Amino acid sequence: MSTSTRTGATVVIVPPATANGPLHVGHLSGPYLAADIAARAARARGERVVTTAGFDVHQNWVLTRAENEGVDVEKLAAAYRNEIVAALDAARIQYDVFLNPQSPEYQYGVTTLAADLTDAGRFPLRELELLACEDCDRTLHQSYVVGECAWCGAEAAGGGCEGCGGYTSAENLVDPRCNRCGGEPRPFLATVPVLPMEDYRDELVEIWLRAELPERARRIVSHYLEHPLPDVPIAYPTNWGLRGTGPHEGLRLEVYAEVGLSTVYGVAQSLRPGALGLEATAEAWSEVASLWHFNGIDNGFYFALFWPAVYLAAGVPADAIGGAQVNEFYTLDGQKFSTSRNHAIWANDFLTDEDVDIVRLYLAWDRPDRFASDFTLSAYREFEAYVRPLLDKARDAEPDRSTLPASLAAADVTRGVAALEPRRFDPALAVRAVLTGLAASAPGAEMLLSILTGR
Repeated sequence: MSTSTRTGATVVIVPPATANGPLHVGHLSGPYLAADIAARAARARGERVVTTAGFDVHQNWVLTRAENEGVDVEKLAAAYRNEIVAALDAARIQYDVFLNPQSPEYQYGVTTLAADLTDAGRFPLRELELLACEDCDRTLHQSYVVGECAWCGAEAAGGGCEGCGGYTSAENLVDPRCNRCGGEPRPFLATVPVLPMEDYRDELVEIWLRAELPERARRIVSHYLEHPLPDVPIAYPTNWGLRGTGPHEGLRLEVYAEVGLSTVYGVAQSLRPGALGLEATAEAWSEVASLWHFNGIDNGFYFALFWPAVYLAAGVPADAIGGAQVNEFYTLDGQKFSTSRNHAIWANDFLTDEDVDIVRLYLAWDRPDRFASDFTLSAYREFEAYVRPLLDKARDAEPDRSTLPASLAAADVTRGVAALEPRRFDPALAVRAVLTGLAASAPGAEMLLSILTGR
């Protein structure tokens, strides 16, 4: 097992928000706020940091919502993009690169990189048997298909299983059917580019041995240590997605492939503006020391296996891939946050009505990182009532003699700062440490507070 000693930039990846609805508090508590805190802490340590954010237009959930509501899909996506950006700004979530799939520059850069990878033999064209709906003729992939996960038996759509985080497609789901009209699948042949993940097994095993991954993600990895890695289509003959160019003419890029490629493209643009194509992009990535994903567990297959394989295919050095910090599900009053059922506390509304310092501290403290947690407004109010006097005390700089002695509180602050390094990321510990430090006016508490609150 090798340990990376690379020097260079730290890359922090925030998953793009799907443009079929606004952000809610569940989103903020998971990858978005966590990535921002980790990036701020890295900058405070003197590291060169590149953060990416963006929004995801090309999930076919977006087209489905637009068609169901009878609105233009591009206008719907643009409206939600504005809401997503407003929520990120209100939450003080910073980013160096914003990946906008509706911009011509993004579209050209990502499709050029994808085409170069096929021309280089890394996304080879292969004839596959795919499935389409017998009734509406849609190619069954992503949200267009639903069935049972072959691993855990949960109902799942194409892409990933929320139950176990495994890879799902029309071809590996049990009893697949069209999720739009209920039609039965019919097979057809198509020539599409694929990522032959088995080609990267040795590098992936090296990454898995040293990467920071949660136990549930490692269960996915363990499965593939005993079974062949899949050939995953990079593009489909379908009606929604980024239009392919060159060898991908007439196809649409598969959205999870697009997300991985957009990360490679976006970071390269930040490091070396104007870097386009496979060769220039790989050269830009030579400046990266480590890459860290912040994701929900439902994307387990992608952050543990697929995206690292995409990065390797694109020339990202294996020892630059550090791992992922992952959150479990955050529920609201005991039920899953749901955009479609309007069971949510919307981020823009909450951040407008509440003190952003308190919101960030509470969501970092209550983050569902090692196990699922439940947001209740009553618990938030209790936290607010406890924390607000400490924030006021920090402004007065008068220590509370009933708390820990300053030297012990300072040691706690040191532990809190260390807890924000990606490999040992524990923002709840950092919040507890900063509250202890503020009560005792301990050295370093204000610096840690500024990282956590984004002030």
